[in-house]
Amino acid sequence: MTLASDVRPLPVDPGQLLQSLEAAGLRRGEPLALAVSSVGAGLWWGPRGWSVVGEPSALVATLAEVEARWRPRWVWWSRSSPAFLLQHGLRVAVCWDVAAVHRLLVGGTDDGAAQVWATVSGLDPADVPRTGQLDLLGPTTPEDDTERDVEQPVLPSGHLRAEWADGGWRRTPERLARWAGLAWAVRERQLTALQSVPCSGDPIATALSESAAELLCAELAHDGLPVDRPRAEELVAEACGERPRDAGHESALRQVRDQLVLRHVPATAMPVDLRNPAQVRRALAAVGIDVPDTRSWRMEPWRGAHPLVDALLTWRKADRIATTYGYRWLDEQVGPDDRLRGAWAASDGAAGRMTAQSGLHNLPAELRPAVAAEPGHVLVRADLGQVEPRVLAAVSGDDALAAATADDDLYLPVARRLAVERSIAKVAVLAAMYGQTSGTAGQALEGLERAYPVAMRYLKAAYDQGRAGQSVRTHGGRTVRMYRLPDAADERDRRAAVNGRGRFARNAVVQGSAAELFKAWAVTVRAACRPLGAQIVLCLHDELLVHAPQSAAAEVSAVLHSTLADVGARWARPAAAGRPVRFVADVSVVHRWSEAKG
Repeated sequence: MTLASDVRPLPVDPGQLLQSLEAAGLRRGEPLALAVSSVGAGLWWGPRGWSVVGEPSALVATLAEVEARWRPRWVWWSRSSPAFLLQHGLRVAVCWDVAAVHRLLVGGTDDGAAQVWATVSGLDPADVPRTGQLDLLGPTTPEDDTERDVEQPVLPSGHLRAEWADGGWRRTPERLARWAGLAWAVRERQLTALQSVPCSGDPIATALSESAAELLCAELAHDGLPVDRPRAEELVAEACGERPRDAGHESALRQVRDQLVLRHVPATAMPVDLRNPAQVRRALAAVGIDVPDTRSWRMEPWRGAHPLVDALLTWRKADRIATTYGYRWLDEQVGPDDRLRGAWAASDGAAGRMTAQSGLHNLPAELRPAVAAEPGHVLVRADLGQVEPRVLAAVSGDDALAAATADDDLYLPVARRLAVERSIAKVAVLAAMYGQTSGTAGQALEGLERAYPVAMRYLKAAYDQGRAGQSVRTHGGRTVRMYRLPDAADERDRRAAVNGRGRFARNAVVQGSAAELFKAWAVTVRAACRPLGAQIVLCLHDELLVHAPQSAAAEVSAVLHSTLADVGARWARPAAAGRPVRFVADVSVVHRWSEAKG
């Protein structure tokens, strides 16, 4: 195919761009590659490219007209492009995010332009040229021997020029156009690769929803989560005391918190650093409590056995808020507009779950009352119910398990089929997905093998692949790489590590597929809520939080239910050729996040 480096883009200004696209024959909904920076923009469609010079405001205004007239599927290398557009007030509907699709195809998080280009070009990503500190002002390789050469993004070796991949594409409008042209070429090659991905779902549909999830992440980072700052200040004060005046006062307050625990420690066990698990375990042993570790869930059953336990568990919550979610966190992470902002990623390096920084994904329950709708608005919260076992039914194609999903509480029909109590059925299903084989779970698993053999074979196949160090794929086609085993001291340790990798793979095919379903649902909700003036402000594992005008609360609630039914049916259909799989969500309208059920 002809690359952007072989074709000279047509220089235009913002006023000429619309006429140029119309003359080229661009049709509504077609892909249109874009690269944009403060110096201008570059666009590419098929064999044509345009380099556009203009101030960001005029440029983005023109791109907004392109979005309104043609609603193209914007093609770009990464989220930096929509982030630039958002900064200047433009939100687009759909895109093809090259980096997101690359992560889907190869797994991991290494999605730099040079690595992506090498992969689609059949080159070894380990051989990509790199710009060193001494190369910044001169040629990066012996091949860069003329000024004309450095204006070509692709080296004779086939790799991307390091200076371009490291940000040099931003320097001129012509470079932006060539960079957009390369994104166009990458998309075409990725489409070809997706068509041969072996999976039970639709990898191209997954690529589209993963790309849209990157758009959603850019918007989440830009818009932020609404916070009632005065209430947040009150909650922090309740948990860890007054706002420190200075570093010395902060240290004194910390000692006061510590002393509330240390007063219960026998003198023979002192001194104790409460932030040192080994010393805390020693202190517990001194009062007759012997635990293998000091995790909170491990210590919870010991509440009431000695005042030290209750004091320690209370201290942990307060200390976590003071050190991680205290006054400094409020000052640094919550903006003047009372919005909590942090960086978002549409997929982690493992099974592809969304992640966020700045405490957005780990906010303590004690602080949830501070997440509140703005005046005239409400929060519509939706939480997927029992999503992983329902996903297992879909991805494995087990008709018997799919039949159980018709019930609001999937564990009840499973319990009846196994002739056990609901609690045991729940343990059995979760144990099957997470690889637990001992105790009550192990006994119940025998019943699952007989009752749902198709689903259990699916999990066993993933387990065996993981143990062997082979990558696994989710329903939608994501590659989940197996990690290298740590050096084992003996054969027993090695077997434990191998089995642990098998359990990881066993869960990854379910958890990763559930993440795909969740994101497909989230991006559909994003699109459907936009005309209602509502927007997603938080994606937390299996939970959506939508900030909506109070007048639109009922419509948004209906959208959350209807889109889940539609997306779930389309997403599950390729594997579940038999019985349909039903997905459910608990939806509630609240003013504060803490008011939501569950």
